[in-house]
Amino acid sequence: MGGVVASGLIVGVLVGLIWPRGGLIGLVARFRDMSRREQVEHALKHLHHCEFSEIPATQESLAGAVRISRQRAMDLTLKLESAGLVAASGGRIELTPAGRREALRIIRIHRLWEKYFADESGLDESLWHDEADRREHKTSDEEAQNLAARLGHPRYDPHGAPIPTPGGDLPSTRGVSLSNAESGERGIVVHVEDEPKATYEQLAAQGVTVGAKVSVLERSSQKIRLEVDGEEQVLAPIVAGNVSIERMERPTADVELSQRLSQLMPGMKGRVVSILPSCRGIQRRRLLDLGLLSGTVVEAELQGPGGDPRAFRIRGALIALREGQSKLVQIERLPEDLAS
Repeated sequence: MGGVVASGLIVGVLVGLIWPRGGLIGLVARFRDMSRREQVEHALKHLHHCEFSEIPATQESLAGAVRISRQRAMDLTLKLESAGLVAASGGRIELTPAGRREALRIIRIHRLWEKYFADESGLDESLWHDEADRREHKTSDEEAQNLAARLGHPRYDPHGAPIPTPGGDLPSTRGVSLSNAESGERGIVVHVEDEPKATYEQLAAQGVTVGAKVSVLERSSQKIRLEVDGEEQVLAPIVAGNVSIERMERPTADVELSQRLSQLMPGMKGRVVSILPSCRGIQRRRLLDLGLLSGTVVEAELQGPGGDPRAFRIRGALIALREGQSKLVQIERLPEDLAS
């Protein structure tokens, strides 16, 4: 009897292994297929980036972008070429029209997911890119169209990069490089490159995000000193090259007085100008629900040990905010006669 049971178990395991859809072998095969698909799609995205940036794409750049060996990059190029997606000649790799359409399709899905994470979720900003990378390979065109409709068919992602249309058209790029801005120039940030990741995170930490207002205070070959939404920051020119701004005219005096809610000392009053564009999703909705609407008068009343959290009075109610939250609210100081 024991031998029969053992034989049955062995047969069951073997069936589980070789069953084409549900077994381990089938599962591994699907993983391999997904891995190959991801490599192809990452390769096409890299080639489109090179084309868009007007830099040559090579086996070395492809290997680095997809994180494979140079030999595997050569094999991948051959597969893409045989599929009619690329043309390789003289050490350079270029997209064919079919390859460009496929690249724009996957870029569209990626940027739609980033827009979704920014506006509809509480996902930390540092995770948007990687999570969009994971989802882009599993999202159908129909699902992407439904996602676009839910978001109101946006033209730009949260970093200011254009989102391709379903037909493969790209909205125009905006702005000029911040690295070329002269002392005294002002502008609004319209695009921030999200790669390399470390540079993007540095810019985000300094408040240099899409929608931020910047003013160039001083520039040299070593540094650019800026005012970003009322706070002074310093960037290396190479880092500033990852930022595009739309130039704006010199503001009037009342705008010059704008600062952050975090700078309001106890007993002082200010009027809310706006919530910074970098504040999105759940966090933005919470601040709005607390009454921090444009035009609202806020008075700083109390602050905890070490200055954090702090209490503010809004329309007769007392609310508590951490420093990181109060930094997201832009205000204009009220003159002393109005603040009393």
